[in-house]
Amino acid sequence: MSSEYELFDSSSALPSRWSDLTSDESRSDPADAFVLAFHSVDEELGPDQRWSTWLEVERGSRGPEPRPSWVVTEQAAIDTELGVLKTGKEADVFLLERAVEAIGDNPAKSSLLAAKRYRTEEHRSFHRSTSYVEGRRTRNSRDSRAMAKKTSHGRSVAAGQWAYAEWDALNRLWKAGVPVPYPVQVDGTELLMEFIDDGEGGAAPRLAQVRPSKALLGVYFEQLRNGMRELARAGLAHGDLSPYNVLAQAERIVMIDLPQVVDIVGNPKGMDFLMRDCHNMATWFTNRGLEIDEQELFADLLTMVF
Repeated sequence: MSSEYELFDSSSALPSRWSDLTSDESRSDPADAFVLAFHSVDEELGPDQRWSTWLEVERGSRGPEPRPSWVVTEQAAIDTELGVLKTGKEADVFLLERAVEAIGDNPAKSSLLAAKRYRTEEHRSFHRSTSYVEGRRTRNSRDSRAMAKKTSHGRSVAAGQWAYAEWDALNRLWKAGVPVPYPVQVDGTELLMEFIDDGEGGAAPRLAQVRPSKALLGVYFEQLRNGMRELARAGLAHGDLSPYNVLAQAERIVMIDLPQVVDIVGNPKGMDFLMRDCHNMATWFTNRGLEIDEQELFADLLTMVF
């Protein structure tokens, strides 16, 4: 067992407190103006728990401001792993609860997060095409050499690069108003982000799994087109957009899986990736009864780029 304490600063009222304290010799020392309140905290964690890593990550690795009110930033918070949401060829996604108990006047707080953990190269069954990463730079020359030699450090750097690529994309797009999960933090090969639920405690289904009404189909498409427009306005294409990389949360859609986001102008194949995104989504909506011309969508997005 250990103790945490809260420090209540009464300095703003110190002049009047000082007068009260010094006018009566029977009163306490002026140091009483600062009150220490101790609360016990149980340090014993379960096998699927850890202390929150929020304050351990490096500067720039925590979510953009203004942060949603549900983000738990308290140092006393505990992360509890609740299970696997998705297994993939290059990363697995786990459901995580970050919670802190009530301490003093501070109420208990908790939130559910999706923890995406990228595998190192030797544990991946799929290697993303180098076409996605043309024009990207590695953080430093040591990492570049390690990646080229495929050392253990280099393999770890390569996995971390995808995590940081998705982190950067989510930050940029969330601030631009694109419908993506809020990025909470990144730490090495682990990316924590907003958990998109179905309103009943489960995970929101992928667009490919739903059969929306004609009216809702139109609502979904308008949201998707606006999101693709904001991406294009930022000079980016999703690069792997499909009904399997879009979540349907009631009447809201959310784009996911963004580590391969492509610079439309800087990447030699940027236009091809953008056209493929348009083709994939136009085909799905058309097959569901909403006629979408992929060429018109492509041309519309290009007006956002140039």
